Amino acid sequence: MVKKWTQVPEFVVGFDTETTGLSVNYERAVSYGFCEYRFGTLVREEHFFVIPDRPISEGARRVHGLSLEDLEAKRATENVLSVEAGLTHAVSLLVDYARQGAYIVGANVARFDLEMLRRSYQSVFERDVADDGLVLARLRIIDVVEHDLAIEPERDRRPRRGLEQLCRHYRVTPGGHDALNDAKASVEVLKEQVIFNNMGQMSLRLA
Repeated sequence: MVKKWTQVPEFVVGFDTETTGLSVNYERAVSYGFCEYRFGTLVREEHFFVIPDRPISEGARRVHGLSLEDLEAKRATENVLSVEAGLTHAVSLLVDYARQGAYIVGANVARFDLEMLRRSYQSVFERDVADDGLVLARLRIIDVVEHDLAIEPERDRRPRRGLEQLCRHYRVTPGGHDALNDAKASVEVLKEQVIFNNMGQMSLRLA
């Protein structure tokens, strides 16, 4: 059972990806967004892009606005990596965050973003992320969608709970299907959820 959070952990990391499509079995990430919050304040962010080894579906392109041509054009101004380098860097970041005890925050982050990462890593490197230090079952994860169901379990009151809907409900600026901005939006939604759970008061767990 998902707990109701009444305190924001000291160290949280928002995490999000934009992808070539919606199948965790086949698709690839085209961008990764990480944002670190200490004591509720943004202290560091990282956004990098990937040239995928498969086509970007038309549906996915309409959502995040990225084509292969767009990604290639970003090489001049952004950090653009190969699939292998993108996976390796994302896993190394998550391993480091896990060692520091960070909570990974996102919307459907375990079922989608982390699961696609795991399956892509297996497909590309023919080994599990756990073989390189990322034990997903041990990650501290706060899924703001699952948390919202703990806050308000009645689906008829809030039938849709994607990140966009949660941003509207909690009056958070939406991320616009940009990996970094969606990662930030997830953390901001969590903070508003905690305020709601505390009847209007923010609380940080400082231990």
